Amino acid sequence: MTNAYRPGMNFWKHISDESRAAGSERLARIVKENLDELVGKFYDSFLAHEEGKAFLNHSVVTNRLHKSLRNWLIELVSVDPMGDMTEFDARQVKVGEVHARLKIPNHLVMEGMTLLKSEIAIKIAELDIDRRSIAEAIILLDELIDYAMRHMSAAFLSDTSRRIQTDEAFRLFSLGQDVHLERETQRAALMEWSQQVLFNLFSNDCGEVTKLANSPFGLWVRHRGAILFQGAPQLDAIQNLMHTIDDDVLSKVSDDRTAGVAALQVRIEEIKYHLNDLFNAASNVENGRDPLTRTLNRRFLASVLGREVGLAKRANQPLSVLMIDIDHFKTINDVHGHQAGDSVLSHVAEILLNTVRPSDFVFRYGGEEFLIVLVEATEEQAFVIGERIRARVEEKAATVVDRPAIPVTISVGVAAFEGHPDYQYLINAADNALYVAKNGGRNRVAAA
Repeated sequence: MTNAYRPGMNFWKHISDESRAAGSERLARIVKENLDELVGKFYDSFLAHEEGKAFLNHSVVTNRLHKSLRNWLIELVSVDPMGDMTEFDARQVKVGEVHARLKIPNHLVMEGMTLLKSEIAIKIAELDIDRRSIAEAIILLDELIDYAMRHMSAAFLSDTSRRIQTDEAFRLFSLGQDVHLERETQRAALMEWSQQVLFNLFSNDCGEVTKLANSPFGLWVRHRGAILFQGAPQLDAIQNLMHTIDDDVLSKVSDDRTAGVAALQVRIEEIKYHLNDLFNAASNVENGRDPLTRTLNRRFLASVLGREVGLAKRANQPLSVLMIDIDHFKTINDVHGHQAGDSVLSHVAEILLNTVRPSDFVFRYGGEEFLIVLVEATEEQAFVIGERIRARVEEKAATVVDRPAIPVTISVGVAAFEGHPDYQYLINAADNALYVAKNGGRNRVAAA
């Protein structure tokens, strides 16, 4: 963008070169001399806000974000608005996209920017210079911050709109899957849990009964079901019934077998009724799976992982990710041909889909890479699942038409959610762990 068409920078353009240089120098000196104080006040204000607390905590600010804001402020007062601002503009767009990814309300960011303006302006006003020079420096500051915020806000709105559309597409896609199979799978999971409770009761097994909320059915309700039937009153009814069973009915079963079993059966039947009602409302929509591997399309990763990170943060639950790469896949393609490569991809994907839980999400991440979101799984549990997948892939060679079976191995990177609200950090951690596994000789699992 040329100087003539750079919006909102009129004062920078029309002020004299001498005044512009003096104002820029004063801004840079004040910001650099007070960096830690400015950053501290910005995040103190953010964390004092009820909405802000939902996105950040003191640990995340101290360990990750403090340095980022310092760097942003230094760049802000170092950039030359009369020169090439292409890189500066691109970084503001990236910041806006990150805010959208974290779903941080834009008004919180704008409040923080207003605070920075005020704090820096106060320090400018304390300088031993004439009033005109003070006014010039403050106007230059305002134009700089407003210019940056316009780029951030435009990127925020654009990215948020795109993500809303993707979220809705994923929900509709989920509804368009094999509805009958999904319904029967969850009915079976519910009945398996209830039968296990009755078996324990009538066999006088005094062991602790797994709560319905912690069963495979409960996991499905909280994660996949919440996406498939977002906002559906029947889903709320099912969750309330699950709480009633776990908090009330199970104790009755132990105290009064006859009355407890009758109450349990009534609640289970109510859940089945609401479950049928939910699935009966499902309709066919566009496919959202990778046609070769039948894993989820990567375009839905932001919707799923962003939601799961938010849920893990709010509920203080574990969440882990596996990044998986097929070892020496290029060699397989070069030696055996691309058709054989496709067979290997399908073979590995089938093992992944058959090994994870119904509540987990398996994505085709890249050419020969897969990403698995393991809900409510600690790093240790994720490592065990990753090792189980690795072993199953190694044990079973891939079948290829008109060719001998091809031995396949995979490398797996494991990362656990540690509180950072940006899901990209979790992906990057898993990717780094995968790099460690591959550098360690491949055919192994490594944790971040």
